[in-house]
Formats: sequence, structure tokens, C-alpha cells
Amino acid sequence: MTLDPSVVVDYLPAIGHGLLMTLFAWVVSSVLGILLGLVLALLGASRLRPVRMGVRAYIELMRCTPIIVQLFIVYAGGPSIGLFLDPMEAGILVLTAHGAAYFAEIFRSGFSAVPAGQTEAAHSLGMHPFAILRRITLPLALTAALPAMISMIINVCKETAVLSIITVPELTFEVQKMSIETFAAFESIFMLAICYWGLIELFSVVGRAIEARLNRHLTLKEA
Repeated sequence: MTLDPSVVVDYLPAIGHGLLMTLFAWVVSSVLGILLGLVLALLGASRLRPVRMGVRAYIELMRCTPIIVQLFIVYAGGPSIGLFLDPMEAGILVLTAHGAAYFAEIFRSGFSAVPAGQTEAAHSLGMHPFAILRRITLPLALTAALPAMISMIINVCKETAVLSIITVPELTFEVQKMSIETFAAFESIFMLAICYWGLIELFSVVGRAIEARLNRHLTLKEA
């Protein structure tokens, strides 16, 4: 089977638009998911048992149900409770809520990796709890959790493909439309794979560079 470049060329504008939509959903959902995950991780360490139980219940619910089910509940079931969202809004909401559960667990593991002596020394110096979090606990936790965070952000990118089911005009949706209109299944799948590979590989390179720079900074700081 050979690749017909003319089919791909004709649909490049549509594929480019879909790629931008995928990038938008990916970036927004990842940023919001990380922020919400951090909040959940902090609440999960609360001294109040009901708060801890609520956070744990949310995390388990998000992790134990498929993202496509969550997407249908929000987009198709939302109007029954007065939640009217367009496809992109529903998609970003679900990607954020789903990813936040995993980011919360990543942050939790990062916080647990922070040496107790670091925070004990800060307390002994009379530092405010927020200052300890901002200057000691959070930077060390982020360093420990960075590889897992990069992997999770990559997963969020791949999960954007499910948004095509609710007609979000992202990459998978545009490529599916190309396949239906031209019957060029091989060319469509090939372009879809290349685009996702390009996005994820580019982010992986940036992520490895950030991780290496952070490790060098910590090494110099310890020295």
C-alpha cells in the first residue's frame, strides 16, 4: 500500500486546524489539571477526616471510571441538571477533572519524598507553614514528581482523541472526516500517527531538558 500525498495536501488546512484545537485542549487541560491536582493533594493531607475522605472518593471515582464515560455524563447528561456546555468546554472540563486525580496522586508521592528533616528544620526556624510549602516542600516535591508529571501530561495529550466523539474539531475528528470523505484510510491513520508523535516527541524533548536543568541546579545548590 502506497501513500497518496495529494490526499494529504488537500486536507492540510483541516488537519492544521485540528492540530491547533488538540494543542489548545491539551495545554489548557494540563495546566488546570496540575493546579487542581495540587489543591487536591494539599486537601488530601488535611487534618479533617471528612475532607481527606472526600478527596480520596473523588480520586478513586475519576481513576476507576473510563474517561469516555465521564465525557458522556458531562456532555450528554449535563443538560438534565442544568449544565449546558459546548463540546470543547465539556471536553476540557472532563480532561481537567480526570487528569487532576492522577496529578493529585503524583503530588502526593512527591510530598512524601520530601525529607522530614527539611520541614522540621524550617519549623524550628519559625517559618510560616505557607512559606515552608512555597520555599521548601513544593520545590522538592516537584523535583521528585517531575518525571511522572511529564508522563501524565503526555497521557492527557493522547486522551484528547476521545473529544472527537462529541464532535470537538480536534485532530482525530478532522482526520476521521478526511478518511470518510476520501476513503483514504491509510493516509488518514498515517497522518494521525505522525501528528501525535510530533506533538508528544517535541514535549518529551522539552521535558527532558527541563528535568536535566533542574537536576543540575539542585546539584550545584547542594554543592
